[in-house]
Amino acid sequence: MPAANPSTWAGPGARLRALGLELPTVPKPLGNYVEVSQAGSLLFISGTLPVANGKLTITGRLGDSLSVEQGREAARLAAMNALAAVQEHLGDLDRIKRLVKVNVYVVATAQFTDHATVADGASDLFAQLFGTENGHARMVSGVISLPKDTPVIVETIFETT
Repeated sequence: MPAANPSTWAGPGARLRALGLELPTVPKPLGNYVEVSQAGSLLFISGTLPVANGKLTITGRLGDSLSVEQGREAARLAAMNALAAVQEHLGDLDRIKRLVKVNVYVVATAQFTDHATVADGASDLFAQLFGTENGHARMVSGVISLPKDTPVIVETIFETT
């Protein structure tokens, strides 16, 4: 199995396994909505939080109680939860044709300006799984608060086969 460039391997599910990553259990919605909604070949994933084993693993505000690296880790874990929701819905990550768009919401102080680096925690993971040649559109927003004191929410849109 190649070790240098995961983007040359088969599909995102195979790439995830080759990287030694395991998807978390899909978190339960925080309200009256579903985690995944499909319209034709597009799969819309509700905003996901950095939850592991049913618990929010990172809380706080970037530029205050959290470092950029902690923000990146929160974004990466939230992205893993989005993939877990896809896996549960489709039964196979390899049914994803490509990642279309990512929205990342970052709780930050007014002085914090490194939102894009925090969002790269999610985007870098997605690039490993889908390849840089199939890049995704992205929007990053700084916000004053998010549910449950989460520092990051990642919202995704995938195209399926």
